[in-house]
Amino acid sequence: MEYDRLADLPVTIDSVSTDRLERDTSSDFTRVTTEISLSGPGPDGESVVGIGEDVTYETDDHDALADSGLPDLTGEYTIDSFSDALAERDLFLGGAPGRNVFRNYRRWGIESAALDLALRQAGTDLASALDRSRDSVRFVASTRLGDPPTTDRLADLRDRVPDIEFKLDPTPEWDAALVDGIDESVGRDAVRILDLKGQYEGTDVDVPADPDLYSLVLEAFPDAVIEDPALTDETEPLFDDPDVRSRVSWDAPIHGVADVEALPWEPDWLNVKPSRFGSIESLFETIRYCDERGIRLYGGGQFELGVGRGHVQLLASLCYPDGPNDVAPGIYNDPDLAAELPASPLEPPAEARGFRW
Repeated sequence: MEYDRLADLPVTIDSVSTDRLERDTSSDFTRVTTEISLSGPGPDGESVVGIGEDVTYETDDHDALADSGLPDLTGEYTIDSFSDALAERDLFLGGAPGRNVFRNYRRWGIESAALDLALRQAGTDLASALDRSRDSVRFVASTRLGDPPTTDRLADLRDRVPDIEFKLDPTPEWDAALVDGIDESVGRDAVRILDLKGQYEGTDVDVPADPDLYSLVLEAFPDAVIEDPALTDETEPLFDDPDVRSRVSWDAPIHGVADVEALPWEPDWLNVKPSRFGSIESLFETIRYCDERGIRLYGGGQFELGVGRGHVQLLASLCYPDGPNDVAPGIYNDPDLAAELPASPLEPPAEARGFRW
């Protein structure tokens, strides 16, 4: 198991610091995250730094972190014992998070920083530690179509990157005319994933179960992966066909192997967002579980603003490089598109260090 290759890595933490990041996004909200830096002695005696990113979505939680800081994390550990220590500590000293899953997000930000530091202290990198190759990463552009929805941004992206493929979020405002517009502007086969967002509750991106919307997109995009449908008395019959079920992927409910096993049927696809898992062990345990069962994987992002984007790109490179990875460079999330955008696939950086892309 991949985690076994990492669990015993020693890590010494001498100091901890945080850095609040903020940027407007193409999804009409201002994203705030926090980079977490852990410093310790390097192999030659110089200080080295491991960095992770807390992708908690509530700005208030990041502001509270800036005010309260983190509990004392200094000391000598292994990756495994450090994970155990985090599991016993309250990482939200400024008050309980807006949603309980944010505890996983912050824990992942800290554990990923510790892994980066441990690898640097050992003078190695994640690919070498796992004995995996860093492959080119295929990615899709994830974008909303606005309110009311139009194909303008799709066309703009295609003008800049002619072969780009897409992950789209259907909403009840979609209709047959919009689907025809997507076909005319980029082609239906360019849409690789349709995220129905039916598994979210109490968030700004919730989309209620809509059998008419589901029927529309299932028929209009017969080759697209369908992510996170809400299964109700009205929508579940649409997924009785095994061929339709084989297109379904899950994202929001997945935090570990137990969640995969609890799905209504064994999936053919999963979206892997490392922050949802909280711990390095849970992440790699789930990846292994899926590999053994032929469950296809692709990586997902959380509007990371810092080093976390590189983390999801590196994991995709090592574990599922050919999937329709929702890990496009952060510049794709800017409200105004740059004149030039990097094309898929992403090539690995020439130099590999720690847990960095």
